[in-house]
Amino acid sequence: MGRVYVVGTFDTKGDELGYVAELLRADGSSVVTVDLGTARSDATTATSVSAASVAEHHPHGGEAVFTGERGSAVAAMSEAFQRFLGTRDDVAGIIGIGGSGATALVTPAMRSLPVGVPKFVVSTVASGDVSGYVDASDIAMMPAVTDVAGLNRISRRVLANAAHALHGAVSAPGPVVTDKPAVGLSMFGVTTPCVSAVAEELAGTYDPLVFHATGTGGRAMEKLVDDGLLHGLLDVTTTELCDLLVGGVMSAGSGRLDAPARAGLPYVGSCGALDMVNFGARDTVPERHRSRLLYEHNSQVTLMRTTPEECEAIGLFLADKLNALPGPVRFLLPEGGVSALDAVGEPFHDPEADGVLFDTLERNVVQHERRSLVRVPHNINDSLFVRALLDAFCEVMSDE
Repeated sequence: MGRVYVVGTFDTKGDELGYVAELLRADGSSVVTVDLGTARSDATTATSVSAASVAEHHPHGGEAVFTGERGSAVAAMSEAFQRFLGTRDDVAGIIGIGGSGATALVTPAMRSLPVGVPKFVVSTVASGDVSGYVDASDIAMMPAVTDVAGLNRISRRVLANAAHALHGAVSAPGPVVTDKPAVGLSMFGVTTPCVSAVAEELAGTYDPLVFHATGTGGRAMEKLVDDGLLHGLLDVTTTELCDLLVGGVMSAGSGRLDAPARAGLPYVGSCGALDMVNFGARDTVPERHRSRLLYEHNSQVTLMRTTPEECEAIGLFLADKLNALPGPVRFLLPEGGVSALDAVGEPFHDPEADGVLFDTLERNVVQHERRSLVRVPHNINDSLFVRALLDAFCEVMSDE
């Protein structure tokens, strides 16, 4: 079944971490305790793995960790722990506890574990914005309620809940998983009809996994590519590039499309929602954009139409990414509009801007037998565009 790892700064949180470890052992889990303390390298805490042992996994050795300066020591120990965890093949689940420092220390290593491995963090910062700690992973953050500063009637209950939840997640029978190959699809509200129809059509042969293209969704899809869990991509909705290049709030980062390049997966993509940049409520739109064409998707989301100049920049960036894909590639250009809002008669319909985008891609994507652009004279949500996507996907999958 593997073992459960209890990780943290045992030199300062030894009582709390030890309490969690004992609860897990009482539940029946096989436990490995890992000290990540940075105060000194010769700590005598009785753990399965000492801080000094973890620190030796840093590229520059233990001396790079035990610097005596808290900030640099925590950062170095975090890197060492991530490398240490990468050498272990028995991690059935993992739990860490602490404040902001300990949370920042343990979560990068947790994020490197495959999706599906239970990961719990009991933290004093868990009730705020935890996106920087969780990112695209499945870490479960539990608020500590009281500070992690000794055992009391509250902390004992909270830590016990986390320990028992982790044991349950590790020991419970796994779900029945289909043996169909998994395929990743990217979707936004304005491309939902298209992607839903594609997923429904694929479901007989594949296990379609749909990701919401909100930044986190794109990163999550690419993490599964890196984890070897996807066999192909139908990246219909590449809108996160707009937010990256124009300054919206749903960017997936500059690494978007790098995972399929590393993996060489069969790739079918399109220009889904490249007509829009995302902001929050209308009053959060930057002053420089207030006179632009804006559309209130809801009270918390305001969309801004991309200009021809921005579409050219997006096309150039996207072309570089497509040229880096070594696997079979088909990228479809929906001439009838790249989203529901870009259809004829809708607020974002702008053939000039779309034309600049398509022309830029055609001038800069290096096309050959295995990589090609395909113009389709329909809106992205049209049933005939759906059919074109499915035909392209059959082509790239048969090309493997």
